[in-house]
Amino acid sequence: MKMFLRAVLIFLFFWSFYLAEAKAQESLTWDDCVREAKKNHPDLISAQERLNQAKSNKAVSMSNILPQVTSDLTQTTSKVAGNEKADTYSYSVNARQLVFDGFKNFYDIRAAAENVKSSEYNYESTSADVRLRLRTAFVRLLRAQELSEITEDIAKRRKQNLELVKLRYEAGREHKGSLLTAQANLAEAEFEIAQARRNISLAKRQLIKELGRIKQATIRVEGDFDVKSTFAEAPDFEELAESNPVLKDLIAQTSQARFDLKSSRAEFFPEVYANASSGRTASDWPPQQDRWSAGVSLSFPIFEGGSRIAKVSGAKAAFNQSQADQRSGRDTVVLALEMAWLNLQDSIGRLQVEQKFLEATQERAKITQAQYSTGLISFDNWTIIEDDSVRAKKSFLEARVNALIAEADWLKAQGRTLDEE
Repeated sequence: MKMFLRAVLIFLFFWSFYLAEAKAQESLTWDDCVREAKKNHPDLISAQERLNQAKSNKAVSMSNILPQVTSDLTQTTSKVAGNEKADTYSYSVNARQLVFDGFKNFYDIRAAAENVKSSEYNYESTSADVRLRLRTAFVRLLRAQELSEITEDIAKRRKQNLELVKLRYEAGREHKGSLLTAQANLAEAEFEIAQARRNISLAKRQLIKELGRIKQATIRVEGDFDVKSTFAEAPDFEELAESNPVLKDLIAQTSQARFDLKSSRAEFFPEVYANASSGRTASDWPPQQDRWSAGVSLSFPIFEGGSRIAKVSGAKAAFNQSQADQRSGRDTVVLALEMAWLNLQDSIGRLQVEQKFLEATQERAKITQAQYSTGLISFDNWTIIEDDSVRAKKSFLEARVNALIAEADWLKAQGRTLDEE
């Protein structure tokens, strides 16, 4: 009875340990990663704050065309030689309204609106960059997990092969070189298991970084290697480029530079303001004498050292630069789209080829193992086919990974963001 209770306690201990370990290892799908990165990634937070700044700057620009109202409360003490000190108290409310400034504020508001657009497109572009890095990190961890299982299967088969060679060697039907080669193959397989586990650790750290997590955690990912973005024919890359946020950002920057240039030219016009003031003043507190004023003011700088001319020259250069950047950016986006599409097609084609090689080598390995065990083929011929089978498994995995990353690059070239998942 005591032995039974002891066995039950041991079982419960190990079972609770297993449950705790399983609970500690967090399993994430691609959708889980997208949701977390959208919420926590610092690059997205930075891009969002840049957008908030642009919206605030636009609000500041718009405030300049609204009435400006201020209030004053003053107390002064004065003394003239031969007279006693005199106190003066006053308070007033003052209003100022812009009437005309050569449309400078209008152009400033339009420039600020284009800056908001640019910041919005910058956020989308940042989101597309984060999606690519997140997807790449997700796929690499998926690859590391799969490779760990493949290396364990390879090691198991290498061990079986070693036992078969050892039996033939002990029976005098195989030489020592074959035995040593089989032992080396097993040692290599065991090394690759350890290497694959280390790669899992690195891939986890990379994914955690792209999730925007501060602390490290024990995670694994769940997913498949299916490529969903395929095109039988080449799409219209010029048309696709128009929806890319990078190009949209450059277009908005060009529009902003155009309005900045118009704003700098508007500084050559006079500024006209309507002014009004109402208040009270007296030598005693509270003042009882009413005071008001109304009028129009005109301001026109005569000489400021050539600063306005320099501003126009600088704004014109900025506009020309933005036009050149837009043209270069369009060409870059179109080229990136075509390159990404071609790479995706090549990756899909290579994947299909590697799958056929894998099927062929697995079938050959199955046949030759039976032939070697019966002495129909030599060790040299058998080990060549075994090595081909091992390479085919790894090559097929790499082809699947490359296809997924090529798909991610293709979606990035289109400007696919995390919000579109």
